[in-house]
Amino acid sequence: MSGPRCLPRHVAAVAAWLSLLSVAAIFLILYADFRSPKMALLVMANLPLALIGGVLAVFLTTRVVRIASLVGFVTLFGIATRNGILLVSHNRELLAEGASFHDAVVRGSMELLSSILMTALTAGLALIPLARVCGESGNELQTPMAIVILGELLSATAHYMLVRLALY
Repeated sequence: MSGPRCLPRHVAAVAAWLSLLSVAAIFLILYADFRSPKMALLVMANLPLALIGGVLAVFLTTRVVRIASLVGFVTLFGIATRNGILLVSHNRELLAEGASFHDAVVRGSMELLSSILMTALTAGLALIPLARVCGESGNELQTPMAIVILGELLSATAHYMLVRLALY
């Protein structure tokens, strides 16, 4: 089949391949930094859970994934990855200082909790006005992106506080 109907399928296929390539590149960079596949996967474990929040937010609101929504997914993947890197790096520093594994994980998580929550709270509060103007002229790009980022912020922050310690 040719013509305009093929373009969305082609674009979706290219986006899927580029996404897989990006995930592989992120894993390789994390592996090179941490020299541990377990630590690289621990950082990346937050990405699917952050994605769930974004997908759920889209489903509960507009039910349409737009290019701006995809920008929102990419934006929060960066934030979720950064939070994971901070946690693993901080825990490794505590272990190097002589803390036990359990103490390093608990203390490291507690020490970073306020910065993680402040980042999520600040971004979330800034995005609420953008997410509320759904359907108004001129907000076609901002609203879908804000909705996705808000959903991902909620799920990624909850994952950080509830699941990350169990995975570590």
